[in-house]
Amino acid sequence: MAIIDAQVHAYERDHPGRPWAAHLNGPPEVSGDDMVAAMDAVGVDGALLVSPWTMYRVDASYAVAVRHDHPDRFALVAPFDFTRPDVGDRVAAWASTQGAVGVRLVCWKPPAAGVHDPGVASVLAEAERAELPVCVLSWGRMDFVRDVAAHHPDATIVVDHLGLVQNMAPPAPPDPFGDLDSVLALAAYPNVVVKVTGACTLSHQPYPFEDIWAPIGRMVDAFGVDRLMWGTDWTRAVGHCSYREAVDAFRDTAHFDDAERAALMGGTLQRIFGWAPAVAS
Repeated sequence: MAIIDAQVHAYERDHPGRPWAAHLNGPPEVSGDDMVAAMDAVGVDGALLVSPWTMYRVDASYAVAVRHDHPDRFALVAPFDFTRPDVGDRVAAWASTQGAVGVRLVCWKPPAAGVHDPGVASVLAEAERAELPVCVLSWGRMDFVRDVAAHHPDATIVVDHLGLVQNMAPPAPPDPFGDLDSVLALAAYPNVVVKVTGACTLSHQPYPFEDIWAPIGRMVDAFGVDRLMWGTDWTRAVGHCSYREAVDAFRDTAHFDDAERAALMGGTLQRIFGWAPAVAS
């Protein structure tokens, strides 16, 4: 099977030509070459390269450059600021970018108007027109994600990071799966898919993170593996585990059979985003 990571990041060192807005957990720099080397070392064939909001906000130029250098290994997802009046135009322009397969709606705090906010509506409308899945980062606010899914039934809505709050640095939250029921309720909407990204950062135990498998099993029961996709959220997860551990925990666990593992670790992503690395083409 092709193993495809649903979320990784690459970034330059902070410098005046492309300054950071804030600091993301990880080394001072993770170039495209660095990320490919990390993937090669553990047998990951490709990844969705998500331009890091923390550092670059809506400037996805570095991710685009990395994908240009490694077109067989990465596809692109870019975040958009729904408060900008031209956000719809920006999504439309992104749709024509080589390697672009999705957009990201970063809603740490959803707008007062919720799904009816003009910027949110513009992102959803343009992404739907371009047939690009919309990754929504709004953990702890699954009511907002529910409304997005309900009001845009023809759009593919991808819930980032299991829909659960994940700490940037250890330890995991005291009750990391306490809000799981609100995520499971989204299974009622057939256009909702969940990225099981950063799951190991929710564990209070070392590798192989045995305390995450029961709640993830509930997600499989609710959504099915055909609506779930694994990923590491590298490098944000660097303080919690190694890249190899984040891969091997899912690749080697006995909690999935071979067909389930193939779907979770690449098959679902290929179908939802319409992309596969060269090895799977």
